[in-house]
Amino acid sequence: NFTFNVNCMPRMIVQAEGADESCVTYVMHDEDHTLGNSLRYMIMKNPEVEFCGYSITHPSESKINFRIQTKGGLPAIEPFRRGLTELNDLCQHVLNTFEVIIMKFIHIFCV
Repeated sequence: NFTFNVNCMPRMIVQAEGADESCVTYVMHDEDHTLGNSLRYMIMKNPEVEFCGYSITHPSESKINFRIQTKGGLPAIEPFRRGLTELNDLCQHVLNTFEVIIMKFIHIFCV
């Protein structure tokens, strides 16, 4: 088991025990379907990933079990990290685009 913070975010991500590095379940605290489904989509775009899915442990808990299984013995942590990075990049692009449009709107209609 290990824990790490992605980009020093306060959320803890814990790798569940497993003998096979290519098939791992991660427990992600303080998360829900918003991250779960988005991250699952990003990871499943990777052709080296055989399976990726998540489940909410209980409706009253804010914790998800996130399972990744890869092909050819690729460690599951690699597509997990790549998926997080790509999702972060996508969100940053959406935010930047939104901010540009807001500034254009303000310049056109509020000046």
